[in-house]
Amino acid sequence: MDEALSEIEFLSRSENRVLVLERLAENRYTRGELGKETDASQATLGRILEDFTERSWIRHDGTEYVATATGRLVADSVTDLLESLETETKLREIIDYLPTHAMDFDLEHLSDATITVPTQTRPSAPLREVLAVMEDATHLRVFSHAFNEQSIEIVERRVRTGAQTFEAVLSESAITAIANNETLWEQLQSVGSADDGRLRVRTDGVPLAATLTNETVIFLLRDGRGLVQASLASTNDRVYQWAVETHDHYWRTAAPFDPDQYDVTVS
Repeated sequence: MDEALSEIEFLSRSENRVLVLERLAENRYTRGELGKETDASQATLGRILEDFTERSWIRHDGTEYVATATGRLVADSVTDLLESLETETKLREIIDYLPTHAMDFDLEHLSDATITVPTQTRPSAPLREVLAVMEDATHLRVFSHAFNEQSIEIVERRVRTGAQTFEAVLSESAITAIANNETLWEQLQSVGSADDGRLRVRTDGVPLAATLTNETVIFLLRDGRGLVQASLASTNDRVYQWAVETHDHYWRTAAPFDPDQYDVTVS
C-alpha cells in the first residue's frame, strides 16, 4: 500500500503529470503536440515522459508517445479519483442537509449539479431558484415533505389558468401544516380539484423535497428545524431518471387527496 500511496503522491504533485497521462491514454501524441496540449515547457515535459517511461506507463512509438495498458489503467483510476474528490468538495458544505439515505444513485452523478446557498444579500436564493423553475414549467412533478406558500400560490395560479399541469405527492405532515392556514388550504383544494392538478398524500412520509421539470431535478434542502439551507439542481440523466422512478413509486404508494379527511383548524 505504501508503494501505491507513493505513486499517488507522485502524480498529485504535478497537474501536468496527470494531464499528460490522461492525454496519452486517449490518443497518440508527439512531444511537440503534448506541449501544445498541456502548455508545459519542453524541459518539464521531458522529465514527465522520462518518469512515465521508467514506470512503463507510456512507450515511445517512432515520433509519438502512447500509453501502455497499465498507463491507461492508472489514468482511468486517477481520473475517477479526481472526479470523486471534486464532487465531494462541491457537496461538502451541504452534505449535512442532503438526505443521502433516500437517494438511490451514486453521488458522482451530482458532479455537474448547481448548488445555491443563502447569502447575506440573497438569503432566500435557494427557494427563489425553485420558484423560478415552477413559474416557467408547463408540466411539473413534485414529491416533498413540505410545500411553502410561494410554491402553492404559483402552482394554484398556473394550474387554474391552464398554464401548467401538476402532479404532486406530499407527505401527510405537509398537508396537515397547510390545512392550518385558510388561504393556503383553499389554494391547495383549488389545485386538487382542477383538471390539470393531481395530488396524492403519502402517510409513510416523503424524506426529501424534489421538483421535476424539463429534464431537470431540483432538490430543496432543509436543516433539522425545517429552514431552507440550499437548493441543488441537476440535469444528469441518471439523477433525473431516479427522480422520475421515485415519483412514480411514491405516487403508487400514496392515497388520493381528500380534503374531507382533514380536521381544518384555520389560523
